Amino acid sequence: MHITAQLTDQALLEELGARLKAHRIEAGLTQAELAFDAGIGKRTLERLEAGQGADVVMLIRVLRILGRVDGLDRLLPPVEPGPIAQLERKQKPRKRVAHPRKPRPQRPEGGRTAWTWKE
Repeated sequence: MHITAQLTDQALLEELGARLKAHRIEAGLTQAELAFDAGIGKRTLERLEAGQGADVVMLIRVLRILGRVDGLDRLLPPVEPGPIAQLERKQKPRKRVAHPRKPRPQRPEGGRTAWTWKE
């Protein structure tokens, strides 16, 4: 069965539990062995496999023992900025060096100075 948005929460939990059970069997582990290795109770693992839900920490522990933790990255990948945001973040390379400007001479209180030809 494929996991889709149309599945109910319960159906989704049952599918995840069935997949977890299949991976456990493929690894050649009994419920008791996997529960012990993961540091959880056997009953907790039974609930996970039955799709009755459990704490996320318990699921992570079981996935770690089965070597499936890397799948969590695909489950909820990091959010990357869109292409426009990436372009806005890039700093344009500098094309020249700017030196501090010399201070302007102070004007008299009238605001204007007499204009003259510089010869």
